[in-house]
Amino acid sequence: MDQARARRLSEAIVQIVAEMLERRVKDPRLGFVTVTEARVTGDLREATVFYTVYGSEEERADSAAALASAAGLIRSEVGKQTGVKHTPSITFELDTVPQTARNIEELVARAREADAAVAAAREGATPAGDPDPYRVRESDDS
Repeated sequence: MDQARARRLSEAIVQIVAEMLERRVKDPRLGFVTVTEARVTGDLREATVFYTVYGSEEERADSAAALASAAGLIRSEVGKQTGVKHTPSITFELDTVPQTARNIEELVARAREADAAVAAAREGATPAGDPDPYRVRESDDS
């Protein structure tokens, strides 16, 4: 199928879902949800909406349940606003990119600390052997 059409549909789905969550879905379990991306299959039959939730693990679980229960309402609104012949089925997945980025930042911080420790240990150290083992010695054959 046309990749540009799938991209446009996914952008429209992101906008529609975000607006629906802000204005029309009144589920008390729904926390502070941010829609990050939507991916549509090439045949435009299935859409996966990625989201993040600010809060604890319990709030994430509650928000996931609220989104699952609102999927039908959101799908019908997507069909109305996009006008596609077959409205894609919508599934919600928690976006793991923020957690992965946090883990990478922690690993980089640990690597910097290890580098600083090596640099501190190297401070004032002298070579065990010749200071420059690769220098060329002048020969006595001159």
